[in-house]
Amino acid sequence: MNGETTSAAWTTGTTALSAKEEILARVRGAIGGNAASAPRVPRAYRRESDLSTEERIELLVDRLVDYRADVEVIDAADLADAVARRLGDAPSYVVPPALDEATHPLAEIPTAARRLVDSPESPLEVGILDQAGAVVTSSAVSVAQTGTIFLDGSPDQGRRAITLVPDHHICIVPVASIVALVPEALERLTPTRPTTMISGPSATSDIELERVEGVHGPRHLDVLIVR
Repeated sequence: MNGETTSAAWTTGTTALSAKEEILARVRGAIGGNAASAPRVPRAYRRESDLSTEERIELLVDRLVDYRADVEVIDAADLADAVARRLGDAPSYVVPPALDEATHPLAEIPTAARRLVDSPESPLEVGILDQAGAVVTSSAVSVAQTGTIFLDGSPDQGRRAITLVPDHHICIVPVASIVALVPEALERLTPTRPTTMISGPSATSDIELERVEGVHGPRHLDVLIVR
């Protein structure tokens, strides 16, 4: 660019431009403003489903089990007991801030495991997360067709690190958050939030197609679908 130095943002008139906008503006200027406009993207795919609530639950359970997740459909009143059973004899477990509030059903969870609270203001060290017996979070939305659970970093889901470092993830899926199709899920998500997508325990296959679990996330995934 003629040897001049550019910064991450520059100003034209009264508008500050990002580095990306600056580059695009210079490209348009170099070609004399004759750049072709982007074509309109067709949206002919299905964007909503007519599956009933029970059909969505059944399909999500089928997909998650196929991915080797442990799934249980429970009533809201049984949530604390269900989480305690899944924790087993874990010495400690991690929760995001909203699951530690006194009004949350997990406030009086019947377990001797030590509760560790992680928040953006007071993040737990990676070593502590690595030694924790499990992490318990809620979820933003789940897609029955693909068996995918979305986390978006909300206070009941926490930082991405807490669901990637511990070896055991207990994920709460409210029935009201289950949709049938991916487009339905995307309409419920905020694009600017950090999104993690989970389809069963962390797994990959080597060159001989041998499945290995726990490579880049929890080896064990428990899903509690709460009515």
